[in-house]
Amino acid sequence: MKNIKTKLLIIGSGPAGYTAAIYSARANLNPVLVAGLQPGGQMTITTDVENYPGFGDVIQGPWLMDQMKIQAEKVGMSFQNDIINKIDLSKKPFKAIGDSGTEYLADSIIISTGAQARFLNIKSEKKFIGYGISACATCDGFFFKDKDVAVIGGGNTAAEEALFLTKFASKVTIVHRRDSLRSEKILQDRLFKNSKINFIWNKTVNEFVGKENDKSLDKIILKDVNSNDLSELKVDGVFVAIGHDPSTNLFKGQIDMDEDNYIITKSDSTLTSIEGVYAAGDVQDKTYRQAITAAGMGCMAAIEAEKYLAKNT
Repeated sequence: MKNIKTKLLIIGSGPAGYTAAIYSARANLNPVLVAGLQPGGQMTITTDVENYPGFGDVIQGPWLMDQMKIQAEKVGMSFQNDIINKIDLSKKPFKAIGDSGTEYLADSIIISTGAQARFLNIKSEKKFIGYGISACATCDGFFFKDKDVAVIGGGNTAAEEALFLTKFASKVTIVHRRDSLRSEKILQDRLFKNSKINFIWNKTVNEFVGKENDKSLDKIILKDVNSNDLSELKVDGVFVAIGHDPSTNLFKGQIDMDEDNYIITKSDSTLTSIEGVYAAGDVQDKTYRQAITAAGMGCMAAIEAEKYLAKNT
């Protein structure tokens, strides 16, 4: 088994992880960053980014993550294309085991594992994931060129997915369980002005139904939240955009979390319930969920880890 010893182990490679790596590397901590299942995090499935400070023109999410990685490596980050599948936070040095078999020993850890897209958990849903159902418009929107699609949800994620899908689909129907959207006003304005976008209010998805061969999606059965009446919507594809769940299964039972499994950090800090372990980004942020706030927390975590290590190693 290969062993890698480091003062600071960063788990996860989104804006929080890369920013933490940049700051800690510049502090001569020689951090080791383990990329995880999706190197670059959710930003790698985000195309147009127009709200990240410093860029007058629209930039691409994957490009931004590549730039962060390049910058972090230039100042001393060690990038490991591995997935942590086991961790022991009960004693120091902390020990993590990668899918590669590599054992990572660290004096301090920054958790920046982010969050994953949430699905509806309807029995008929699993059958069509990848066969008409997706949680990523930027990944799969191209496959629905000149098709009719539906977006489930009413927040920023749903609004962004719907707007992106209008580049390909002939018609986009937003299905929302309430009678108004929760997304930012600027996004709502864009939705209502777009002739390709329609709305179905006060409905939830009751069932997904396939075509005769049952291998591709044909329609969704909707249920009225007030009357319980059922109705059909013929679609070629459905994009589920109802939020995300934090990627914290690895740490359950070892670190304090809230009822939604987000890691709890101390007020005005990224420190977790374990001394020397910090959490940054969407893994602990259920309020903002923005690349810029994740990056800011990555900076905070690196500075706090550096101070901890200066006192304790």
